[in-house]
Formats: sequence, C-alpha cells, structure tokens
Amino acid sequence: MRVAAYVSAVMLTCAWCVLSEPRLEVPMTLVRNASHQGALCLDGSLPAYHLHRGFGAGATNWLLQFEGGGWCNDLESCFERAGTRRGSTRYMSKFEVFSGILSNNASLNPDFYNWNRVKLRYCDGASFAGDAKFDNGTSILYFRGQKIWRAIINDLLPKGLSKAKKALLSGCSAGGLASFLHCDNFTSFLPQNASVKCLSDAGFFLDEKDISLNHSMRAFYEELISLQFHHILVPPTADLHGRWNRCKLDPAACNPNQLSILQGFRKDMLTALKQFYTYSRRGGMFINSCFAHCQSESQDTWLAIDSPRVNNKTIAEAIGDWYFSRRITKEIDCAYPCDTTCHNLIPLP
Repeated sequence: MRVAAYVSAVMLTCAWCVLSEPRLEVPMTLVRNASHQGALCLDGSLPAYHLHRGFGAGATNWLLQFEGGGWCNDLESCFERAGTRRGSTRYMSKFEVFSGILSNNASLNPDFYNWNRVKLRYCDGASFAGDAKFDNGTSILYFRGQKIWRAIINDLLPKGLSKAKKALLSGCSAGGLASFLHCDNFTSFLPQNASVKCLSDAGFFLDEKDISLNHSMRAFYEELISLQFHHILVPPTADLHGRWNRCKLDPAACNPNQLSILQGFRKDMLTALKQFYTYSRRGGMFINSCFAHCQSESQDTWLAIDSPRVNNKTIAEAIGDWYFSRRITKEIDCAYPCDTTCHNLIPLP
C-alpha cells in the first residue's frame, strides 16, 4: 500500500557553513521537450533540475527537493522576476552545491546520502502551482508551474523514478508549500508498493493577522505574494515607520511587546497544528523556537556538531526517524528564548 505523509518544520538558516564539508557541485539539466508540453518559466525559458545519482542500497530511492524563493503577486513584480534567476533559467547558476538533505556524504546525511537526489529549480513565481499565460500582444508571461512540475517528473520517470521503491518529496519555504500542493499527485506517478512521503520545511503558512491586525497574508496569497517568510507577518505596509526592522532580523533587538506578539504567532501556529499533532499516526513534526527560516539544505543546521536540536535530536535525525518509521517523531521545543541550541541568525535578503 502506498504511504503518503507530511512533516512540518520551522527551522533556521545560518550565515555560516560547515567548513569541513566537501562541495558537491551538480550540473543543471534543462528539460528539452518542455516547450511542447507548455512548460515554461516566467520569461519563456526552459525549466530545469539538478540530479545526482544514487548508488548502492539507495540506487532505487528518490529524493526530490523543490527550490524556494518567494512569489510574485502582480504583473510588475512578475515581469521584474522574469529577468532574474527566480523567473528564468537563463540567469540561474548552472551548477548547484548539494548539502544538507542533498549531501552525498554518509556522515553528514546518513539516511539519504546514497539516494537519487534532485533539486527542482523554481522559475514560475507561484510554488509550481499556476497554469495560465499573460499576453498583451507585446509582452508575455508564462504562469506554468503545474506544467513545469509535470515536465520535470516526465523527464525523470525514464531515468529510474518510475521504479522507485522509496521516495521523499521535499522543499523549503515556497518550495515547502509546493511539496504540500503536489504530494498526492507525486504518489500517482510511482509504483503502488512504493513508500512515498512528503516534507515541508518552513512551508506551513498561517492565515494570520499581521502586526496591524489586518489579514494581509490572506490577500497576499490571493495575489501570490512576493515577500519572504520572515516578512509576511510584518509586511512594510503594516510597519510604515520601520519599528520592526531591527526585530525582524535580530530577536535580541525586539522589545518585550514585540516578543509577546511573536510568541502569539507561535501559539497560533501550534493551535493550527494541534489536530495533526494529536491524531496523525504517520505524520511527523519538528518545530523549534529558533528565530529563523528553513534548515534542510544547510549542512550546519541539518546535521552538524552544533545544529539546533529538540529533545537532543537534530532535524536530520527527526526526519530520518519519521521517514523510516523508526519511532514517532513529533518534536516541539519550548518558547523563545529557552532553546540554547538556536543560532538565531537571519540572512539578509
């Protein structure tokens, strides 16, 4: 029987890296026949992915990682995005460093190091979800995220994905949202007896009021917002005087009232996940109070000597235990600032 499950994680991306990790640079693969499927990036360029082959016992297992990178919410922002690496493969790096959950080093990624590991490049501006086109006769934008997803899958199926025994669909931020959106569809491409699970790293977005008590996030999603996660609850429109600028980047700079508001966001998130926590038998959670965003692709936060931990467990250990059903994995730590394992560093945009 096919198994589909989710894990939700709120995690940290640091500004420094593990110096001892050898760099694994994986070349880009363009999906050459994508245009025949109507699968194009915002600017009309071909979609792409990076594949590093598995080996040994992991040769028939597959890990697919959606790239993150926010959203665009209107024609102006999407046209701007189309001229960058977020909307066109023409501007993307042709080699990607695989680390964290994508590493091929057994000591740094013990559960998935020898799997076939794929990074799906993000160029549609809407978490691989749209299926439309803007054409005013002089300018064109392609909102073809769903078709890009299918084109990449169709390119990978004859390369071994169609015979996968184990599979994990993952992603961070906007990519984490994509893993929620495509999890069920992903299972439909794989063998009926395959073990298929889905991981959303910092991809759970609340329908929450912002600091000005407006439902701006609801409107943002209706327009496919272009803001990064740590800006969503403190958008510029809700903070015209910039009182939250320092607090957004450094929790030590937050005043008591701001910390109280942030703790309220944490409480509401845990409330939203309560039924999942209580009743899901196959789902997993790793939620810490680190003041940050994403963890799975950075080696220092995925699995390192000083990685953030909940109940003395790193995110890598928690996800491995959850995927392989070694033990129940629903880890939640105490409220900020009690977690001394946090790095609490937010990279500048």
